[in-house]
Amino acid sequence: MSAPLADRLRPDRIENVVGQSHLLAPGKALRNIIESGQLPNMVFYGPSGIGKTTVANMIAKQTERKLHKLNGTNASTADIKQIVAELDTFAAPNGILLYLDEIQYFNKRQQQSLLEYIENGKITLIASTTENPYFYVYSAILSRSTVFEFKPVTPEEIKPAIKRGFDFIAEERNEKYDLHEDALEHIATACGGDVRKALNSVELCALAGRKEGSVKVIDLTLAKELTQRSAMRYDRNGDQHYDLLSAFQKSMRGSDADAAIHYLARILEAGDLPSACRRLMVCACEDVGLAYPMIMPIVKSAVDIALQVGLPEARIPLADAVIMVCNSPKSNSAYNAINKATADLQNGKFGPIPRQLQNKHYDGEDAEVKGQFYNYPHDYENHWCKQQYMPDILKDTVYYEYGNNKNEQAAKEYWNKIKKNSK
Repeated sequence: MSAPLADRLRPDRIENVVGQSHLLAPGKALRNIIESGQLPNMVFYGPSGIGKTTVANMIAKQTERKLHKLNGTNASTADIKQIVAELDTFAAPNGILLYLDEIQYFNKRQQQSLLEYIENGKITLIASTTENPYFYVYSAILSRSTVFEFKPVTPEEIKPAIKRGFDFIAEERNEKYDLHEDALEHIATACGGDVRKALNSVELCALAGRKEGSVKVIDLTLAKELTQRSAMRYDRNGDQHYDLLSAFQKSMRGSDADAAIHYLARILEAGDLPSACRRLMVCACEDVGLAYPMIMPIVKSAVDIALQVGLPEARIPLADAVIMVCNSPKSNSAYNAINKATADLQNGKFGPIPRQLQNKHYDGEDAEVKGQFYNYPHDYENHWCKQQYMPDILKDTVYYEYGNNKNEQAAKEYWNKIKKNSK
């Protein structure tokens, strides 16, 4: 069985790498490092299928060190010991270049076992990861490495690679392909910046294209049928998951309905209905809040409908709710208030509940003044009377500050008037 097209077509020159011009264009740091032949320890960070392994292979060709490849998903401590055993032997006279793919799956002890040899220069580490290295890579490894972030490739950058893929297969199989422009556009867009995914689609289309005479036709219908959806780049426990949810909530907070609907669609295309519902309810309470309190039961009702009908119909009530949240006035006054109160508690700033607020019970013999002395507000004009509710240590502390919106300002005016006129 032949290797996948992405491997058969893997470039061996920097100029042929698809995308990553911010790292590999002439004069850029990573390109200068590769061309210098002097290799520091490096961590390549970014989604899969965008060139991390390709660039690592190119670097390996620039060095006289022996190359070892490990994958964090299946490598063990024994594999590391076997590599270390080759140091200072005829098998690796100039040291070892270790390419460790998916380093995030190496536990702390496995990563620590490399430290001594990385530090003395006997092993040069090039690690790659699809997760944020500052969360998943041991800090001592990071402090001895330079992190380079690889980014998803744009459709315009992927198009030449798709054409090269069809040309390569055409030569391999002695076939001719009629690649329609709209099919090319769709493959380049639908792969979501993943070059490997785009080339996999090329290979599938080459196999499944309908024959018209001596030519195989690759049209839009075929491309749509065989390309994988870009929205499926979504790991529910990884950076993509949290980045997408963050963008969703921040777009609603920023009152950008178009962006919020875009991110909602991406979340739902990945089938993650619970996360969409949760973030929507949080945003209604945190970011709209008291500026339009009715948004909370409205959003809750929309979420209940969505969870009852399920996907794909759930997208409709959720879209209604998202647009309402975007169009609503915003206030985070309640969010700020509870954060301030929580901070005081965590700093040990609290005290006994005032006697007048306690549940009815008998005073102890040590009480200088017996009795609860609670003033029932409904017995007073406007159902309000002045009395202390805060513990003594927090007396006169202000947590809630009225937001600058019509609803909260009306409440502020109402209570200012009542408290001013009350004795």
